[in-house]
Amino acid sequence: MASVTSLTASVHQRLAAALTAALPEAGSADPLLRRSDRADYQANGILALAKKAKANPRELATQVVSEVVTGDVIKEVEVSGPGFLNVTITDRAITENLAARVADAEGRLGVPRAENPGTTVIDYAQPNVAKEMHVGHLRSAVIGDSVVQLLEFTGETVVRRHHIGDWGTQFGMLIQYLDEHPHELDHKAGEVSGEEAMSNLDRLYKAARKKFDSDEEFKTRARRRVVDLQAGDPHTLAMWQKFVDESKIYFFSVFEKLDMEVRDPDIVGESGYNDMLAETCRLLEESGVAVRSEGALCVFFDDIKGPDGKPVPLIVQKSDGGYGYAATDLSAIRDRVFNLKADTLLYVVDARQSLHFKMVFETARRAGWLNDDVHAVQLAFGTVLGKDGKPFKTREGETVRLVDLLDEAIDRASAVVREKAQDLSEEEIAERGAQVGIGAVKYADLSTSANRDYKFDLDQMVSLNGDTSVYLQYAYARIQSILRKAGDVRPAAHPELALTDAERSLGLHVDAFAETVAEAATEFAPHKLAAYLYQLASLYTSFYDKCPVLKAETPEQVANRLFLCDVTARTLHQGMALLGIRTPERL
Repeated sequence: MASVTSLTASVHQRLAAALTAALPEAGSADPLLRRSDRADYQANGILALAKKAKANPRELATQVVSEVVTGDVIKEVEVSGPGFLNVTITDRAITENLAARVADAEGRLGVPRAENPGTTVIDYAQPNVAKEMHVGHLRSAVIGDSVVQLLEFTGETVVRRHHIGDWGTQFGMLIQYLDEHPHELDHKAGEVSGEEAMSNLDRLYKAARKKFDSDEEFKTRARRRVVDLQAGDPHTLAMWQKFVDESKIYFFSVFEKLDMEVRDPDIVGESGYNDMLAETCRLLEESGVAVRSEGALCVFFDDIKGPDGKPVPLIVQKSDGGYGYAATDLSAIRDRVFNLKADTLLYVVDARQSLHFKMVFETARRAGWLNDDVHAVQLAFGTVLGKDGKPFKTREGETVRLVDLLDEAIDRASAVVREKAQDLSEEEIAERGAQVGIGAVKYADLSTSANRDYKFDLDQMVSLNGDTSVYLQYAYARIQSILRKAGDVRPAAHPELALTDAERSLGLHVDAFAETVAEAATEFAPHKLAAYLYQLASLYTSFYDKCPVLKAETPEQVANRLFLCDVTARTLHQGMALLGIRTPERL
């Protein structure tokens, strides 16, 4: 089925046509339409047009009203104030548009696919090999996953990339230690759980670090191993692979707990670009984008200076010949542009790395790898704070392990579900507790604009009141309960019925779903979808309080209100899925 034209778009088209008819010299004018408290919509565009045409705005507004076609979609248009137009929609149009969304054979609720979709490579969820994931890894994973869902739903070709930290000096130390203590990881990958795998690596890392710091001969051997690793020595590479495989067991277990799909082919770490580093440096140096300075290969910028006023360069290759993050990131850009054919490169990375990425992107532009047709964007995110407003730490001042955080969220949510549970088994309570707990963590993150910090407060996150995922999940479960109680009475649209104010408000908001999804996808802004869904649940609650459903006055009204319930539930379900959050049928 083709996408459904929203009521906003229909009204916009009719007003634009009336504007053109009333003032032909204005061409295709924008009526500047928006939702309003004074009517269903308000159009403010006449004021600017009247000023431009040196006309009286109120007289022009009256003339436009005379040109508006009413009856099918628009019920009436009134001139307000100095020349605003207040627009009221017909009840029939609201119900018919919602019915068209439910009738969408693809189950997309009439949400259109983008007209000119491209290919976006999204770099998110970037843990480090041989290191536990902590609270700092949460936002990249959660925001990135939701943006992937939004982009794919709107028709974009999305290539996922998890740029894990799997290369560098520490691996020489780890490999050498494991070579000398081969039984420390004496099992095959897949034989232990993710947390056990990381516990083994953590223990190994601490032992290797202790020996590295206290034994000069071991330190020399470990450094030699780094050279062997970079040179591609088969035995050393095999040992390194063992660390990567162990870490992946752990990564997959954490992502599974986060209810996120992370596929092995999408994990392309720093090591994946190792063979490109020398060529990247050569291309930059030969083109003059990078220059040698004190032996290092650097890129300089006029507007980036240190506290001493001297230029701060991007160091692509160190004076000792080693490569830094810049060389890897620039090689990744080359790969994503020329091999993966991306036209958008999206990096979901901590705001504290903004300067690095600004320099990397500018370097790539100078080299011609990024241009007007291929652009890179950092979706920079803020910090997770504790209740005290400071970066989230344990009482001992250590970084909070992500697994511990998620487990506590699940425990708190399970307690809430158990308290409210009606005829749920322990197994069902555990399942719902995980869905509610993980949903609570994700929603708290996604309902905040990515570039802002937010406070991690589990008490608030699992609350049934306020702007929480639990509130949205309960709204959905309540609708499913009503639909079950309706028995053989099925939801059915009755466009001939008049609607109450609560029904109209709910229907108009449901109709805005497609536009909200498009906006959230285009702007990489899941928080806009989260805000829409919270308002949807709030409007449904108001409708539920004011409009009896199963005890409505006539069979037609019962069916129509069940229909409003049904289309609201479908919208909540689809919207929450785009945020990566489950909507249980019963809570």
